[in-house]
Amino acid sequence: MHTRITDRRLKFFTFLVLLVIFIFIGRLVWFQVIAAPELNRESSQALVKNHDIKAIRGEITDAEGNILASTVLSWDINIDPLNAGPVVLDINGTKTAFTKEQIAQKLADILREPANDILTKMSGTSRYASLKRDVSASTFIQLKQLDIPWVYYDENQSRHYSNGAVAGNLLGFVGSDGTALAGLERTMNSCLAGTDGKETYVQGADWIKIPSSIQTIVPVKDGGDVMMTINQDLQYAAQQEMAATVRRLKADWASAIVIEVKTGRILAAAEAPSVDPNNPGGVGPQNRHSRIFQAAFEPGSILKTVAASTAIDVGKATPQTHVVAPDRLRMPWGQWINDAEIHKPEKLTLAGVLMNSSNTGLVQIGGKVDSATRYEYMKKFGMGVKTGVNFEGESTGLLSNYKSWDKMTDKVVMFGQGVSLTPIQTAMIYQAIANKGVRLSPVLVDGCRDRSGNLTRTSVPGPTRVISESTAKQTIDMLEKVVELGPIGKTARIPGYRIAGKTGTAQIAEGRGYGRLHAVSFVGMAPADDPQYVVAVTAYKSRTVSNSLGATPGFVAIMKQVLKTYKVPPSTTKSADIPVKW
Repeated sequence: MHTRITDRRLKFFTFLVLLVIFIFIGRLVWFQVIAAPELNRESSQALVKNHDIKAIRGEITDAEGNILASTVLSWDINIDPLNAGPVVLDINGTKTAFTKEQIAQKLADILREPANDILTKMSGTSRYASLKRDVSASTFIQLKQLDIPWVYYDENQSRHYSNGAVAGNLLGFVGSDGTALAGLERTMNSCLAGTDGKETYVQGADWIKIPSSIQTIVPVKDGGDVMMTINQDLQYAAQQEMAATVRRLKADWASAIVIEVKTGRILAAAEAPSVDPNNPGGVGPQNRHSRIFQAAFEPGSILKTVAASTAIDVGKATPQTHVVAPDRLRMPWGQWINDAEIHKPEKLTLAGVLMNSSNTGLVQIGGKVDSATRYEYMKKFGMGVKTGVNFEGESTGLLSNYKSWDKMTDKVVMFGQGVSLTPIQTAMIYQAIANKGVRLSPVLVDGCRDRSGNLTRTSVPGPTRVISESTAKQTIDMLEKVVELGPIGKTARIPGYRIAGKTGTAQIAEGRGYGRLHAVSFVGMAPADDPQYVVAVTAYKSRTVSNSLGATPGFVAIMKQVLKTYKVPPSTTKSADIPVKW
């Protein structure tokens, strides 16, 4: 009886042992044969890691190649504490063993951090610890040369604007995540941004990247460089002058534009207040954009030149055309047009009308041209449309169709009311006159240069013939009299050079009428016998000077700098002999 029980127990035990063996064999077959491909795939995926390679954002330069915006690299230094320990390093070709404490001291010397702090971070079972963030390239290179296997790095990119606020309103800025937020940074983002790459690598059991396993899936394509037309030094000088203008006039803002007449290239586009793209939050949101392209307002008397040149071009007037200009002129429907000052009736020529900036004289001569024709000329001068400069948020200004003008609007548009222009539109009107009657599109960006040095030039709209060459010449002759003889215009003289230009004092619309403050401006060209450059200066809401005397000092200072920078020889001829009175 006892023997039979023992035999049954032995058989049962043997059965259990065999069952366990068969289970292990079955699982082994499952893992090594049936499920092996899937398990290998999952294991490989667990070890293979994907890594994005950030493209380096391109530079923005001035016309001379000076860097205005660039990308600065920095690195976060991290370690794997679980694997931190003694290391054998190659020091000058000799393999040398270093203790954990010695390695901590080496890292501390390079990072300029306390060795005890680093040693503490090297201890423990964590797989990650940060030693220092945003270290420079020189520090990174020193650490990289040590080749410590459990030290690894994360690359950071930040945007740097080497000249601070110089051209800040043009350059714009990017966010902390690299997103383009304003200005050329955003407008030209397709050139600057580049394309991120991607790589894979196998991670070892110690979580360290195996260098030989790195494979590039998508190659990184760094961004291109944006080449601007501005001159860095001229831009700086103009911004300084505009900052002084704002202080002197207690104005809301001021702008200055320098145009190369025969190319339309913008050599300076200065504003004050300006923004430092390194710290855009340092100024209010109203100062983080470019008013030169985005702010439209009634230009005032600056626009009289358009009406005058139109009358000449269609054969309704000459610079010598006579008019009697009172200080007030009653319109047939009963409303009045006034000059800026009370005066006796003046016997003026059209040249004298511009010199004295007479509203009453201009509407009499300019009114000889029908409304439809004047409207078409205003459009040809670039009013009511964007300039083609392709700057973000550019305003078209306002030029309503002449069919919608009431009787008074039909008259006041001739001296810059009932319409609005941006500073760049105003500058390009005078560029057209200076360029023998041909208006060009302003150019702020020459093009995008890729990493291979290939330049893709900016597409620019073609030229527009606005007035004849003869009309342009006669208009310049009249504008020269504004500077030679005008009560305010003569403050724009520059010794040795013939200067032609026009003053502008514009009331600023508020509600249904006009406020007490003005936009004061002066636009001029030099040398008048063969114009090479146009400078347009505007101060908005001047509180100390209510006429163009607030703008001419800035014009003179900037134009002098332009003539000096580009080595323009003094004039050797005299102005045309045009009477301003009769």
